[in-house]
Amino acid sequence: MIQENRVVVTGLGVVTPIGIGKEKFWAACLAGTNGIGRITRFDPTDYTSQIAGEVQDFDPVQFIDKKETKRMDRYTQFALAATRLAVDDAGLKDIDSERAGVFVGAGIGGMETLHNQYEKLFSKGPSRISPFFIPMMIANMAAGNIAIAFKLQGPSECIVTACASGTNSIGDAFRVIQRGEADVMFAGGSEAAISPAGVAGFAQMKALCSDHNDDPAHASKPFDKNRSGFVMGEGAGIIVLEKLEHAKARGAHIYAEIVGYGRNDDAYHITTPAPGGITQAKCMSLALEDAGLKPEEIDYVNAHGTSTQFNDRGETEAIKNLFGDHAYKLAVSSTKSMTGHMLGAAGGVEAVAAVLSVENDIVHPTINYQTPDDGLDLNYVPNVAQARTVNAAISNSFGFGGHNACLVFKKFAE
Repeated sequence: MIQENRVVVTGLGVVTPIGIGKEKFWAACLAGTNGIGRITRFDPTDYTSQIAGEVQDFDPVQFIDKKETKRMDRYTQFALAATRLAVDDAGLKDIDSERAGVFVGAGIGGMETLHNQYEKLFSKGPSRISPFFIPMMIANMAAGNIAIAFKLQGPSECIVTACASGTNSIGDAFRVIQRGEADVMFAGGSEAAISPAGVAGFAQMKALCSDHNDDPAHASKPFDKNRSGFVMGEGAGIIVLEKLEHAKARGAHIYAEIVGYGRNDDAYHITTPAPGGITQAKCMSLALEDAGLKPEEIDYVNAHGTSTQFNDRGETEAIKNLFGDHAYKLAVSSTKSMTGHMLGAAGGVEAVAAVLSVENDIVHPTINYQTPDDGLDLNYVPNVAQARTVNAAISNSFGFGGHNACLVFKKFAE
């Protein structure tokens, strides 16, 4: 276990289908607000799945120079906006450029730009392709633009591990500060893949919910017996991590301490998690070992909770495998029930939810939970938030390719 530096969370920024900014997002989480509706970014009439969790009322000019917005894909705009919100929340003003960095991942990157530019290529020819096509589309440009905007000359990376990208980014940024390579890191994920190709691709995999096009409010139902696939979402979640001494020296508000990080791979299948949740349980165990905590010291698991048959059952089995009888004392809830699956952004946003649960001793609900399923018998916090002591929480992310990542946050104490 690495023990060089303690690392704390001092800033939170989110752009989500249920609210932009920490306050609106958290209020919506606790109220069990649905963020799923009919797709508006293109005409979905011919698509088997016609619903998604779109970010509403997002004006990038509120966060980014108008000219620059035209040179950025939507996922980069989300990432920059969430970062500005996190920096403001942290009260960061004078940043030592060489001691600060950014790890922001994306599962896909600029898919909307890719789609739009291919349409131009096929209809008007190669000379009509934008000179900004490549730097708008490639997945590392969220991290790159954040580094440019905030003059961050320390470690800067884009981690692409599908749906685990945001969680791996936070975990790896945590390691950077632990090792003494930086004092401040901006970390999380961003995604904006609600485009014709993105929706069609996931639909053809039979991964998306397609039987609630006329009832989108009840489409995302993790752990419910009648779940029928995930709902795509979009947005960004960024947290500010600081070395404890750095945060204390400037009088920063500390939300929580990040104490553990685990990562591994199922090495089983490109999309389906390994049966029985054994590898996912091992990933959580690695995070707890890193944190120096016992399973019974965890109070809450922010689940990956996708609303798919394979994930929900496998994750439940993983929790039971690791926690034993204590599994039934945990609160386990899915942010995706409200936001949809934000892909590479999910881990960043869900880390924010876990941190706020630790700070406020309340757990947001899993909405749309109506019908229990055989063997899925944990406390999924159905439909109504639960006030309870949360001294420590795990945030899980499991991605295509078998990528597993888990973070552990706990209440800060001297």
